[in-house]
Amino acid sequence: MSNILALTFDYKGLPVDKSKTGGWIPATFVLGIELCERLSTMGIAVNLVTYLTRQMHLPSSTSANIITDFMGTAFFLCLLGGFLADSYLGRYRTVVISAIIQTMGTALLAVSTRLPSLHPQPCLDTKTNKCEPATSFQMGVLYLSLYLIALGTGGLKSSVSGFGADQFDESDEKEKATLACFFNRFFFFISTGSLLAVTALVYIQDEVNRSLAYGICSISMLIAIFTFLWVAKRYRYKRSLGSPIAHILQVIVVAIKKRKVNIPVNIDILNENLNVASRIYHTNQFRFLDKAAVIAEGDYVKNGILDCNPWKLCTVTSVEEVKVMIRLIPIWATTILFWTTYAQMLTFSIEQASTLKRSISGFQIPAASLSVFVVLAVLITLAVYDRMFIPMWKKWKGKPGLTNLQRIAAGLVLSTLGMTAAAISEVKRRSVAREVGEAPILPLSVFILVPQFLLVGAGEAFTYTGQLDFFTTQSPRGMKGLSTGLFLTTISLGFFASSFLVVVVQRITSKFGGEGWIGENINKGRLDYFYGLLATLSLMNFGMYIVCAKWYQAQMHKPSRPTNNEKCSPEQEC
Repeated sequence: MSNILALTFDYKGLPVDKSKTGGWIPATFVLGIELCERLSTMGIAVNLVTYLTRQMHLPSSTSANIITDFMGTAFFLCLLGGFLADSYLGRYRTVVISAIIQTMGTALLAVSTRLPSLHPQPCLDTKTNKCEPATSFQMGVLYLSLYLIALGTGGLKSSVSGFGADQFDESDEKEKATLACFFNRFFFFISTGSLLAVTALVYIQDEVNRSLAYGICSISMLIAIFTFLWVAKRYRYKRSLGSPIAHILQVIVVAIKKRKVNIPVNIDILNENLNVASRIYHTNQFRFLDKAAVIAEGDYVKNGILDCNPWKLCTVTSVEEVKVMIRLIPIWATTILFWTTYAQMLTFSIEQASTLKRSISGFQIPAASLSVFVVLAVLITLAVYDRMFIPMWKKWKGKPGLTNLQRIAAGLVLSTLGMTAAAISEVKRRSVAREVGEAPILPLSVFILVPQFLLVGAGEAFTYTGQLDFFTTQSPRGMKGLSTGLFLTTISLGFFASSFLVVVVQRITSKFGGEGWIGENINKGRLDYFYGLLATLSLMNFGMYIVCAKWYQAQMHKPSRPTNNEKCSPEQEC
């Protein structure tokens, strides 16, 4: 039996029978629950700004921050979900519990938008903006529903793709090939859920009934949960092996405890007990951490036996795993700002669209449905890259496409261009608003906003896939889950950074009176300046990213030295 299957069991806790468990049938139900999760989360986030400004009577800046905080929290909670799945619950239980929590959140949101007592009365005078603000209780119910959804989303996203991958044995060549196909279909289902959310679900919210749309989210999640549980006997389950976060803390704690210990000149005497195939060889970076692998007098117990308690003595491989994770941090930090620009597609860009002419042959396009261009840009970019660019690049350069770092760079450039296009379109929209006065709908086509959606969407296709590839392939074998969570926190922190930036910009620009750049009335603000600021920050961030990427590549090409008297390869320095 393979090492993979040795850690895998069926619903009775027995070793799996590959003919009766795993494969495409159970994996399909995993894809189904991810589609419903994406439908709910995206369908709520992409059109929530119109509900907050029109029904809850909140200012634009406050509404935008509620959405970005909600999305940021959802992705940040992926770390918690991954920790619980790795350490205690396992992926299957984490998926089920998280899906139930998310369903409760969407059901509560449907109720809150339905009951008149849970949102303010309509405005008394729309011309003078005399609107009754939402009460603390009404906002409390809204926050409770949103953060239940965020908690459920965090647990699902951290475990659902991994649980789907568990249904295939990587040591089996046939199943390994199928696993690659599974990840392609997984991303396709994510995009399908997003497409349904920004088209059908948004239309129901705006033109039929918002609470009905949220009810559809709840019902779809319930159906997905029941079908997911229905095939429980067909799944393959993997045992929890402990959280890599604990392993990182062990190295840091032991290094601090041994901070006064000298690192030996001969690194061969550092502690290592893994076989050659499993170990990571010593590197000279971050030397302080090497103290965690130094064998001191206190590390011996009775009869000269070495105490292998990882909170007292770590191996060279454990130390090197932490070093690898530290090397990822600069790339991680310089990709956060992309998601700050992406957040504008769910907030201010939707608010821009709500002020423009959106009818085609009598059909009124919901403002939030403009996000469909982001999804289409992702799908088209990936298709063109896969079917056209890769063959051409392989023929020209002899390489199978761009590296993960090059793809991230392309995404950062496209997001900078997207913010530039957004600033230009806002200049045009604002000039029309000045000409016609306080008209609810300006005589300007909403399609003027399409370039910013397409550019940011194409940037997402490169950045998301590049990040996922980079953090998965470059992380240590035992920290793949943690690195995926680390990648998802860039999305989280990007949304949080958007909220922080909005608050700071609005506070500074309104300090001396006036609306400020991001006021209650978008036509009186200077959203073009805000977009210009983001474009400038994105350009500066791209420069920092190039420096970090070059540093990372330089460190990766440095030779490492074997320990424990292992022979050097020709590329290694002895």
